[in-house]
Amino acid sequence: MAIDFSFPEEIQILIKEVREFCDKVVRPAEQRIDENEGNRKILVEQVIRMRKAAKEAGLWLPHMPEEFGGMGLGHVAMAAVSSEAGKTRFGPYALNAQAPDEGNMHTLLHWATPEQKEKYLRPLCDGLTRSCFAMTEPDVAGSDPTLIQTHAVRDGDDWVINGRKWFISGANGARFAILIAHTEDDPEVPQASNSAFIVDIPSEGWEIVRDISTMSGSHNHCEIKITDLRVSNANILGGPGQGHLLGQARLGPARLAHCMRWIGQAENALNMMIDRAMKRYAHGSLLAEKQGIQWMIADSTMELYQCKLMVLHAAYKIDRGEDFKSEVSMAKHFVANSLNRIIDRAIQVHGALGYSEDTPLAMMAKQARWARFADGADEVHQWRIAARAIEAFSKTGGVSAAAGDLPL
Repeated sequence: MAIDFSFPEEIQILIKEVREFCDKVVRPAEQRIDENEGNRKILVEQVIRMRKAAKEAGLWLPHMPEEFGGMGLGHVAMAAVSSEAGKTRFGPYALNAQAPDEGNMHTLLHWATPEQKEKYLRPLCDGLTRSCFAMTEPDVAGSDPTLIQTHAVRDGDDWVINGRKWFISGANGARFAILIAHTEDDPEVPQASNSAFIVDIPSEGWEIVRDISTMSGSHNHCEIKITDLRVSNANILGGPGQGHLLGQARLGPARLAHCMRWIGQAENALNMMIDRAMKRYAHGSLLAEKQGIQWMIADSTMELYQCKLMVLHAAYKIDRGEDFKSEVSMAKHFVANSLNRIIDRAIQVHGALGYSEDTPLAMMAKQARWARFADGADEVHQWRIAARAIEAFSKTGGVSAAAGDLPL
């Protein structure tokens, strides 16, 4: 049988090493950061300390090839690493495998010229710079990049760019951006109307208007005003008209990387739910002995199981070079919703304590809410999943090809 749900010994050892690293290095650093909330100096010191420790432990840059200082792990192995690191807030940052840099690294690795790789990718891999990905705009639907209004016009050896972007994660402090702009006015297909540019930050014409405050606070999701920004033609990424293709190639694996980290958070919430149920006594018995609470635990456990299977299978397809769009869409939708449901049930079992900020659950719930629209809203993924199922049925008389194409 070809099906094997175990990791090879070296990955099992790696999971254990990441778990121990998070326990010994990351969690104490997070506690120090929390004790000094708002103190940027302490924050920076602790992040540097964690990253230095990750390099010393051989856990640095797990997703990138060795030629760029990474560990060269595939997507299945990264599912194991990211879900474990994702059980902490700063674990992915410590390993230099955090969004949006992780996705930008993959994008530069596959699309950048040798010169662009040396100038932008290598410092990013070395942890010397940060980056952002500037596609979403305030006045058009983010799920439809063909509507992008930011325009780039060729002027000699430069492009002159004007427009607005918002919810650009990590923009404040980034040393460069991968910017998607409209360049082709009459393409054969609408998807060929955009191009990608590497923008050095700071640059004249690139203005951070504000850090947008969200329901979970301000987390460096910025609004950007772009006015007569000049970018050299040497900084176009992937060629004119390739922006949509590049963006979709980036977002597919990036969506799954989010799911990997969300699994860690969902498992944290389920562990907290069970721990609370086993300790809280009410109306003659522990909460864990009450059927209503057991159902919450059971539903959450089943959903976590489904999340892990979907992520592993999608990662397996990416590693094999197979078409993974449907599997990633289904995983992204299901894991994002499961994350919200599991955290919500954990809050319910904790009662008023869960609603307070005395546990991490309240902040986890506020942060988890964005998962259902980031990198594609639920409804867009459902639309595409249904379209693929209909297409498969029309061609073959069944939906197997759209339902994971599994041998069942």
